[in-house]
Amino acid sequence: MSSAILLASTQIDMSYLLPTFAALAPALDIRLGPDAGAPDEIDVVLCWHPAEGLAAALPRLRLVQSIAAGVDHIVADPTLPPDLPVCRIIDPDMASGMVSYVVWAIAHHHRHFGAYLARSAEGVWQESPIVPSRLHRVGIAGLGVLGLATARALAMLGYDVAGWSRSPKPDLPVGITGFHGNDQLDEFLARCDSLVCLLPLTDETRGFLSADLFARLPTGAHLVNVGRGAHLVDADLLAALDRGQLGAATLDAFTEEPLPADHPFWHHPGIIVTPHIATRTGPTVVVTQLLDNLARLDAGTPLAGAIDRRRGY
Repeated sequence: MSSAILLASTQIDMSYLLPTFAALAPALDIRLGPDAGAPDEIDVVLCWHPAEGLAAALPRLRLVQSIAAGVDHIVADPTLPPDLPVCRIIDPDMASGMVSYVVWAIAHHHRHFGAYLARSAEGVWQESPIVPSRLHRVGIAGLGVLGLATARALAMLGYDVAGWSRSPKPDLPVGITGFHGNDQLDEFLARCDSLVCLLPLTDETRGFLSADLFARLPTGAHLVNVGRGAHLVDADLLAALDRGQLGAATLDAFTEEPLPADHPFWHHPGIIVTPHIATRTGPTVVVTQLLDNLARLDAGTPLAGAIDRRRGY
């Protein structure tokens, strides 16, 4: 069956994928923006934060494919047809990108590099206290592929690493202490000098990073959010920083992106903002996986990266 593919997003310009489609599948019917054509001509949507109701308005639709690992922006649509397949991208390079970002964020805070950069700009030679990595306790909330890779790398660098997940994770790598479920969350949080959020965004984890959670962290803890913006309650973070419950935050994901110029995160001395660049999937990986899934659709074989709609990931 021939496929008409709609590139759709309310947040980014999806035309960046067009050259890759032209190189890898020049005969494919690709639609973008006002040139999308009749709704009944579209059978695949490749997207990032598509408009609510889009999938329900396409009667021929056979697949919704995210351009990244996250699919919360798709499954949050209450009108999404219940039996419609939704797939995420499986990117072999995504873990290395996330690992490098989180290692930087932890080391930047733990080794006081922000202060060193400021002193360097002023020509000041002054040491900050040096704390061995083994005495800095890092917690990874979310032990999926990215969380496990990040935990393993930090443990190899000598950090005291623990991970928390909704259900038990058997056979964790050496050097990583495992916690799971709500019953063990307090014990996990109490030993997080730095907390890294790599949870999937679901109804259960929306607003996870809130005042209640911050109160259970050690005083002065460092928060790294590389999950989703909706994991974080913005006002609660600002209040926790201002009263000293948290000492710093490194944020790469936000409820509204781009982050508005007047948002207080930009100007808070305890916050580092990066523009959702912790890890990125290149266009070749996106287009190649979509082409593979198109072939799988036509052959009636299981799709790569298909999510469990009941769990949301």
